Amino acid sequence: MSQRRRKGRNIHGILLLDKPIGMGSNESLQVVKRLYRAQKAGHTGSLDQLASGLLPICMGEATKLSGFLLNADKHYRTVFQLGEKTATGDAEGEVLERRPVDYITRSQIDEVLTEFRGEIQQIPPMYSAIKHKGQRLYKLAQQGVVVDRKSRPVTIHMLQVLAFSQGLITLDIHCSKGTYIRTLAEDIGEALGCGGHVRELRRVGSGPFNESGMVSLDGLRELAGEGFSALDNLLFPMDSALSHWPQINLSEDVAYYLSKGQPVLVPHAPTHGKVRLYDAKQRFMGVGEILGDGRVAPRRLFGKGP
Repeated sequence: MSQRRRKGRNIHGILLLDKPIGMGSNESLQVVKRLYRAQKAGHTGSLDQLASGLLPICMGEATKLSGFLLNADKHYRTVFQLGEKTATGDAEGEVLERRPVDYITRSQIDEVLTEFRGEIQQIPPMYSAIKHKGQRLYKLAQQGVVVDRKSRPVTIHMLQVLAFSQGLITLDIHCSKGTYIRTLAEDIGEALGCGGHVRELRRVGSGPFNESGMVSLDGLRELAGEGFSALDNLLFPMDSALSHWPQINLSEDVAYYLSKGQPVLVPHAPTHGKVRLYDAKQRFMGVGEILGDGRVAPRRLFGKGP
């Protein structure tokens, strides 16, 4: 019995979507998938409905790279509201407590922020997708159930104040994967003695990508009227997700053996880590890793495009 043929276009690449406020990440993904009529597509890390900004969407073979982007550092611009603690840690939640903020100065904020740079410990919020005994924490939170959560290490590479006025702090944040900005807002608020929550959140960077290449859903809908070629011109090549990795160029013979799953010896290759692999015609083959003996082993190879 023959396999059912997938519907849609067999396209490969990465779209940098500017997700709008008020729409979920999966809902945004489905709109993009329909506009492109793509066989296969997936996003690379959810943004809350409250948040806007960079949501890389991988199509076709590029979906095999989703894990690398999920694990990449992120870059946010955000506004924290001091003096109000909410049930969800953001502006959508019920206000649980209000405290005065008129005593807080910029110098106090600068001093407190030094405690939150570098590697820190975070307790994941109840309103998160982490599972506890098979159930998502946010579903338990919606039922009024609170469970103990273990703290996790995250790294705050940059935490810079852009503005401060009337209890609102605008921040530029560059952080590791798994960082909860809502938790950061709450913890900074508590350190200042007044509480706080996220009022606005926008992601402007994910791994090697930044906001300069983003396109809105309205922009996509408009281009869709010009045909698929206009939409396809917005796609970044698959290997752009790994542009910060070393590149290894393989001869025809070496590429053949590697494509069969065999580790190969490549002169002048890096001594450790993951690498991008290209064949003799400079076509992207996939991801490799340097073994202890110096050989390059294939880790994730991609099929040919349409």
